[in-house]
Amino acid sequence: MSAPTVMPRGALLTGAAAVLALFGYAAYFDYQRRTDPNFRKQLKLRSKKQKKEALKRENAAKLAKQEEIVRFLTNELVKDPPSNASPENVQTLFMTYVSEGEKLSAVPGEELNAAVKFYKALTIYPRPGDLLNIYEKTIPPHIHADVILMLEQLPPPNMLDLFKNGKLVRETITDVLEDIE
Repeated sequence: MSAPTVMPRGALLTGAAAVLALFGYAAYFDYQRRTDPNFRKQLKLRSKKQKKEALKRENAAKLAKQEEIVRFLTNELVKDPPSNASPENVQTLFMTYVSEGEKLSAVPGEELNAAVKFYKALTIYPRPGDLLNIYEKTIPPHIHADVILMLEQLPPPNMLDLFKNGKLVRETITDVLEDIE
């Protein structure tokens, strides 16, 4: 059997002093929080400032993501525009886009390429509202969100009636689908 180890007295005293200092700071902080109105105001101001900064960072990230998506989408549409499909080839081109999108959605790092394929399939599908509802149920949510961003940034001509003030409106899609049925 091994002999029990004895902690050096200095380490024990240092640990006790650290714990005591921590409790002392917590007690001081709690006392200030309860009694000093200026301290409470400063805490509230600091909290508001942190929330504003977080919101700014979030908005900047969204804007950067939108710019990246628009740039990527325009490059892809220049390379391979879906509008060049002949009426006879629309069904095969649609199936090709959807199958490529499904394959790419399973590959990590290819989410944007998958979203472009799904976007191109939407641009040539005769009833894009129906297809958008199917996408919502079948493709991963982050890819669906990218497709929605692409649609909001560069709406295809066959989907202009599903937009209001530049935003895709879910109620409009439901209304259009009910009108069609």
